[in-house]
Amino acid sequence: MPVNLRGRSFLKLLDYSPAEIRYLLDLARNFKDMKRAGTPHRYLEGKNIVLLFEKTSTRTRCSFEVAGHDLGMGVTCLDSGSSQMGKKESIADTARVLGRMYDGIEYRGFRQELVEELARYAGVPVWNGLTDQFHPTQMLADLMTMEEKFGYLKGLRFTYMGDARNNMGNSLMIACATMGVHFTACAPRELFPAPELVEAAKKIASENHGSVTLTEDVSAGTRDADVLYTDIWVSMGEPDSVWEERIRLLRPYQVNAAAMAGAKKSAIFMHCLPSFHDTRTAIGAEIAEKFGVPEMEVTNEVFESPRSVVFDEAENRMHTIKAVIYATLC
Repeated sequence: MPVNLRGRSFLKLLDYSPAEIRYLLDLARNFKDMKRAGTPHRYLEGKNIVLLFEKTSTRTRCSFEVAGHDLGMGVTCLDSGSSQMGKKESIADTARVLGRMYDGIEYRGFRQELVEELARYAGVPVWNGLTDQFHPTQMLADLMTMEEKFGYLKGLRFTYMGDARNNMGNSLMIACATMGVHFTACAPRELFPAPELVEAAKKIASENHGSVTLTEDVSAGTRDADVLYTDIWVSMGEPDSVWEERIRLLRPYQVNAAAMAGAKKSAIFMHCLPSFHDTRTAIGAEIAEKFGVPEMEVTNEVFESPRSVVFDEAENRMHTIKAVIYATLC
């Protein structure tokens, strides 16, 4: 049966079947080929989208803006200081206003409930650019990158190291389970994903010939992995007071040369970015001075190595987001 996503919101991968995700990945690959060949694809001329950012962004904002312009659309960007959403105007009222003016709405912010409410009232597709619980557009870019590097997804062995109950840990577990990838969360027990989400992921994995494993053992978690993936140790919006505890818990789970040596020789390193792999950022320098940690979730040696595909991932945000916009609006 042909896949038709017209009018659908893109809020979390739990809402999408393997066939629908496959359709989006194939569409993204076609858009990437056209972009690189310089082939115009202004298929959505006359349409307009609005981007709502309660959390700042580099890759998400640029990906949506370039994707929208490439498709011939008008793009409006509103940050937290440019909109009354949630302050003088309710989420429901904001959604109903924007839905009358725009053909699609992107939201990047905090609670998953907010993007769900936007979608409930907008009357047009709503796309989740990141919430505290899920990051679905990043997942498509990650899956696309993995498939580019290995030629397939089903059966790959994927290990996520770090805070496994943040939006990336949650989303990667669901993405891998849905596409038949063997997912391992390698983390301290205190930072394991929520049990109910783990059970949902295990059920999805069993239906798609994948698996879900949780372990505190770095040696076991990295053994024979095709992919090692990590994220920053403190997420945007968390208080500075958590740094000391998070460093204590996650320092053993840093992706370094020893961790990479435990994986397959063909293994790649992935990261959604930004990354604290050196002290050339204000936060990186501050943490190094305060806690004596010059490299956090990944060492600079690994980040800058030939096995690192982080900038391929970053580019693929644009192509996959373009696929989501086109598929849900065309």
